[in-house]
Amino acid sequence: MASTADGAGLREADVDPDPIVQFQRWFADARATGDPLPEAMNLATATRSGIPSARMVLLKGVDARGFVFFTNHESQKGTDLAENPRAALVFYWAKLGRQVRVSGTVSRVTSEESDAYFRNRPLESRLSAAASAQSAVIPSRDVLEAQLEQLRRQYDGDVPRPAFWGGYRVAPESIEFWLHRENRLHDRLRYTRQPGGTWRLERLAP
Repeated sequence: MASTADGAGLREADVDPDPIVQFQRWFADARATGDPLPEAMNLATATRSGIPSARMVLLKGVDARGFVFFTNHESQKGTDLAENPRAALVFYWAKLGRQVRVSGTVSRVTSEESDAYFRNRPLESRLSAAASAQSAVIPSRDVLEAQLEQLRRQYDGDVPRPAFWGGYRVAPESIEFWLHRENRLHDRLRYTRQPGGTWRLERLAP
């Protein structure tokens, strides 16, 4: 564990009353460290019957409405979220000794948001999204690459967003900020959304 620059620890008086603003501050700090993927986050979902699964995805936007990522709607995470529209996120920035945990409800972003993001992706990323039936069993790598080449010839650089691909937004109900301290006596501050949209801030035992 790298030592943290926050020698004074994480104090209630020092954090913003809005956890989204506080997250944006920490995210900017993580970017400043030179971390190649500060936007990497663990996304945990579960089926209707409670069978969990987790994987790494990339944060593509955050504002007062929540945390946005994009994927195939027919993937494991997509089918989980169709059955059980709740999720948890974890960000971990080792250089700073910081972690953020988010939990909340999930909904799809608008088609316009998905279209806009898809248009701005590199061509190869758009082709890959269109070619891959994500999470489905396939007979071989050759089949996947043949599908990619077929789409490359078909669209000649102008790849439309597939109907099965788009964005999701995690609307947070709880956001926890964790800071590494010596002797495992870490700092944990949790924001919990209240009726009316305000936030309650509490300290948790490490």
